[in-house]
Amino acid sequence: MAFYQLHKKQFVPASADEVWEFISNPENLKVITPEYMGFVITSNNLPEKMYPGMIITYTVKPLLGIKMKWVTEITHIEEKRYFVDEQRSGPYSMWHHQHLIEPVEGGVMMTDIVSYKPPGGFLGFIANSLVISRQLEDIFNYREKVLEKIFGRGDVDRLI
Repeated sequence: MAFYQLHKKQFVPASADEVWEFISNPENLKVITPEYMGFVITSNNLPEKMYPGMIITYTVKPLLGIKMKWVTEITHIEEKRYFVDEQRSGPYSMWHHQHLIEPVEGGVMMTDIVSYKPPGGFLGFIANSLVISRQLEDIFNYREKVLEKIFGRGDVDRLI
């Protein structure tokens, strides 16, 4: 079965404290997810900060508007440096997402590394080629625009 990775980097002209405050709050996931994904957090009583072992449940509409349940676990956290979420059940055969922030001159460099396997073997390979990889790019491009609105654009020459 095919395995894929998406790498995204974005310079954010804000302090590590400010960026961490935003990205470590699970409620902000909805803010940075396009509306067409139908993303709804279904977990009750979420704390304001993620912690290792935290389970977050959602519904999403990743394909053809079909609603699916998605369960992720926050598996690793190093305050103001990174966290990892892994799918426990949902639309992928495997999902591992690293969110990294690194202080740099004038702000932070945010790096997302998403490792995933679509379901369905060869059909998943085709779906990834036709839809999934493009959709993930669109989602992360949307996130970039939202983060620019929140924190500012910064020096575009820093984008890698």
